[in-house]
Amino acid sequence: MARLARAKSESGIYHVIVRGINRQNIFHDEEDEFAYLNRLTQYKKECGIELYAYCLMSNHVHLLLKEGEIVIGVLMKKLGISYSYRFNQKYNRSGHLFQDRFKSETVDDDSYFLTVLRYIHRNPQKAGLQPFIRTSYSDYAEQNGITDTAFAISLFSSRDELLKYLNVDDNEQCMEYDEGIHLSDRRASELICQIGKVNHSQELQNIAGEKRNQILRELKLASISVRQIERLSGINRGIVSRS
Repeated sequence: MARLARAKSESGIYHVIVRGINRQNIFHDEEDEFAYLNRLTQYKKECGIELYAYCLMSNHVHLLLKEGEIVIGVLMKKLGISYSYRFNQKYNRSGHLFQDRFKSETVDDDSYFLTVLRYIHRNPQKAGLQPFIRTSYSDYAEQNGITDTAFAISLFSSRDELLKYLNVDDNEQCMEYDEGIHLSDRRASELICQIGKVNHSQELQNIAGEKRNQILRELKLASISVRQIERLSGINRGIVSRS
């Protein structure tokens, strides 16, 4: 079966996830992490791609990127091949290191950009690890490193305001490493109508304020993904994520 084409971002910005095959670890120590980041630095420059955030977990990686003339797929291919070769040599293994092709979602407005930015930086903490380890948070805090920080900072009155935002503990949902339960659109639409007490999922747009937010929270608890709620209801993804 042919692969579906990736959704095209109007802004050129994407949230990307790449993971180890069979969920195996792709980083065993700091040397591995630095090796990955060094290659990421090299290839993002070669491809003219801006890097807004990264998070290296033991068996997967989150990236927030903006592509230039060269698409992000080229960057991810170069990065994956180079790092896999180095990893296999170091650990005397062979074969694929990463699971299938990378996952991506579009980030088409500033609101969702900030949602993803914070989600990525808080990912280790949500997984029970020490806060802000293996992320680009220090690049924003110290204003150095491999991350292109200017755009995110420009969305706030100051760098300190951005750091305050990144440190807020919120229950935001973005594209996940393991999305768990998958509901059909038909079943998801039925749940939206049932929980929202509407005749059609699109009618959810007519409900405002806290009542709508409570419905959106209940929909997410019912294992309907943020992207599915957005697609079926027409409500902006940023609003769904923040509810």
